[in-house]
Amino acid sequence: MKKYIAFDKTTRKWHLPVVAGLAVGIPMIFGWYIDNFDAGKLASLAGLSILYIQSDKLSERMMLLMTCCFGIMSSYAIGLLFSFNPFFAPLALGFLSFFIHYSLHKLHLTRPPGNFFFIMLASTAICTPFDMDSIPTKIGYIALGTIFTCSLGFVYSLLTLKKQGESSAIRVKDSYTNIVESIIFGVFILISLAIAFGLELDNPYWMPISCLAVMQGSNSKHTWKRGTQRIIGTFIGLGITWLIAYNNPSPLFMVISITLLQMIVEFLVVRNYGIAVIFITVLTIFLSESGGQLSQDTDQVFLARLFDISIGSIIGIIGGWALYHEKIHYYATQQLQKFKNEEDL
Repeated sequence: MKKYIAFDKTTRKWHLPVVAGLAVGIPMIFGWYIDNFDAGKLASLAGLSILYIQSDKLSERMMLLMTCCFGIMSSYAIGLLFSFNPFFAPLALGFLSFFIHYSLHKLHLTRPPGNFFFIMLASTAICTPFDMDSIPTKIGYIALGTIFTCSLGFVYSLLTLKKQGESSAIRVKDSYTNIVESIIFGVFILISLAIAFGLELDNPYWMPISCLAVMQGSNSKHTWKRGTQRIIGTFIGLGITWLIAYNNPSPLFMVISITLLQMIVEFLVVRNYGIAVIFITVLTIFLSESGGQLSQDTDQVFLARLFDISIGSIIGIIGGWALYHEKIHYYATQQLQKFKNEEDL
C-alpha cells in the first residue's frame, strides 16, 4: 500500500508546473473574456507542449519546443482530417501513433511526457464529428496557442536558465527495438479506438487516451501499477467532479480551476501518479465536457467516463505486457531482420 501513496524524488523544478498552468490557463482566460470558450480550450491544448522544454541550452530548448508545437498541431490536424469515417479513424490513429513513437525516439525525446500529448490531441480530434468547413478554424486556434506557448517558453527560459548547460545524455535504443515498440503502441491504440467505436461510446477518445497513459509505464510491473492507479484515481476524481458539477459552476470558476489543476497535476505526476490521476480526471472532464452538459447529465457522464477509462486501462495493461515481453520483442526483431535481409538480396 505504501508504494501507492509514497512520493518519488524528482529533479523537476518547482516553477515548471507554474508555467505549465499559465500556458494552459491564459488561453482559457482569454477565450472566456472574448466569450469564445471553445477557442480558448483549443488554444490551451497547445500549451501542453511547454512540457517538452527538456534541454538546458536555450537554442536547443527553443528548437525542441517549436518542433513539438508543430508536431502537436499536425497531430490534431491529421486527427480532424481522418474523423470522417469510424472504420478509417482507428487505422489512421494506429499508423500515426506508430510514426509519433518512432519519430520521438529518433529525436531522442524519450523522457516524459513522451508521445502522450501528441496522441492525446490526435485521439480527441479524430473522435469529433467531421466538418470540413470548421477544420481550418480549429487548426488556427491550435496555431495561436502554439505561438503563445513558444513566446511564454522563451521568456520562461530567459528567466530560469542560469547558464548554457550541456544536453543531458539519453540512451538511444536499437533501431529494431524502436520499431517493435512503435508497432505495439500503434496496434493497441488502434484496437482501443476500434473497440470504443464498436461500442458506440459518446466520447470514444477516452479509451485510447487511457490505454496510452497506462502503456507509458517503464516496465510490466509499472504498467500494471499505473493501470490500477488510473482506475482507482479516476473513481475518486469522478466523485470530486460530481460534487462540483452539482453546484453548477460558472465558466470563470471552470477557467480558474483548469489553470490551478494543471499546476497541481504537473507537480504531482512525477511524484505520485496515482494521486495525480485524481486531479487529472477532474481536469480532463472540465476540458472536455461543457458546464451545461455536466449539470444536466451528471450521473450519465460520470458513469460513461468510468466505463471508458476502466476498459481503456485494461487494454493498456495488456499492451504494456506486450510492450515489455522479451519473447515478443525477440520474435518481432528476428522477423524484421529477416525481412531486411531479403530486401538486400
